[in-house]
Amino acid sequence: MLYNSYVFIFLFLPIVVAGYYALGRRRTIAIALVVGASLFYYGYWNPKYVALLLASIGANYIIGCAIVRWGGAAAKSFLVLGIVGNLALLGYFKYANFFLETINRSAEFASPNGDIVLPLAISFFTFQQITYLVDTFRGQVREHAFLTYMLFVSFFPQLIAGPIVHHGEMMPQFARKTPRARIFEHLPRLPQLGGREDANPLIFHNRTSKGRHYRAPNGGGESR
Repeated sequence: MLYNSYVFIFLFLPIVVAGYYALGRRRTIAIALVVGASLFYYGYWNPKYVALLLASIGANYIIGCAIVRWGGAAAKSFLVLGIVGNLALLGYFKYANFFLETINRSAEFASPNGDIVLPLAISFFTFQQITYLVDTFRGQVREHAFLTYMLFVSFFPQLIAGPIVHHGEMMPQFARKTPRARIFEHLPRLPQLGGREDANPLIFHNRTSKGRHYRAPNGGGESR
């Protein structure tokens, strides 16, 4: 589902925006709606990879909670575990095919053909979660609720094309009891943004944020 597709502009986005504003004073329910919509948006490409995204979210959240609970040297160990685990997952999907093809060409026996599909946006949600773990270790994350963490990782305008942001930059924007109407200013530009490879219409983004943003290396075929 591209940002400039009719399904996104005339069906998906209006439903999510209207629902978010209707539930704006009920923050938990409103966030749950956006999380559900984000998972649907991600699964629209290939539903089976939603399980991978959820597993990654769950594992990193548990590690983040362990960092908060234990502190000290144990927290550093959990941080290293989280970073290594995330990079290992990313490396598997990015380079497993390459190694299998290399083995096929160099070895006398035939190994399984490289048919591992690179999940959509895996670089972005991997580095987004590494950023969260580092910020948690540094004591820069104030909210550790699982639902808001799911939103932080899966937020649909950001998940596919980035940028990678800190938890403290993004989540305060959802803390307001009454959302601002700035969201509607982006709607007329979506068809133009959706046609660009680097398009990233941060629909709920607060333009007053002065935090720095970081982009992860974009693997081939991830931004769609």
